[in-house]
Amino acid sequence: MADLEFLAEYNGQSLDELLAMETTHRIDSLVLAMESALIEKTELKGPGSLSPEEQVIVAVEALEREVNNGGYHQFFGNSSGEYAGNIEAALRAIGCQQHADIAGRAVQALGIDGPLDGDAIDAALSDGGEELHDALDPLDQEFYMCEESIENNLFAFVISRKSDIHLR
Repeated sequence: MADLEFLAEYNGQSLDELLAMETTHRIDSLVLAMESALIEKTELKGPGSLSPEEQVIVAVEALEREVNNGGYHQFFGNSSGEYAGNIEAALRAIGCQQHADIAGRAVQALGIDGPLDGDAIDAALSDGGEELHDALDPLDQEFYMCEESIENNLFAFVISRKSDIHLR
């Protein structure tokens, strides 16, 4: 099989157009384009404009990007931390049970009793110090070693929920 192209940026394609690129483009680049479209949609229509299925796409892509770049500490510490409260359910929704278990343990490592809002996460990261890094590091390694394909599962999820996903 020939090398597939990487879709460098989202250029207003419809969901059907992105799905049709499955045989010519890398799946990870297609789900990244979907995330970009949904972020644009949120910026135009407001934070409540995403369906539950669209929220899964955005949360899962944020997790994958951040953990791959700097671990769970980076996921929680950046704006992506807003998805901490639903990331385990989002991963289960796409069929990534092992990744969901890892994410659940990472959220538990924060030691937050109560809502997982930005202030609570910031306090946990600040107060956790080296001990929190030590707790999250093995979970980062589990994430990297996990054989579940987040991008393929997410792509299959999108196909199965296509009628509930609107990029514009």
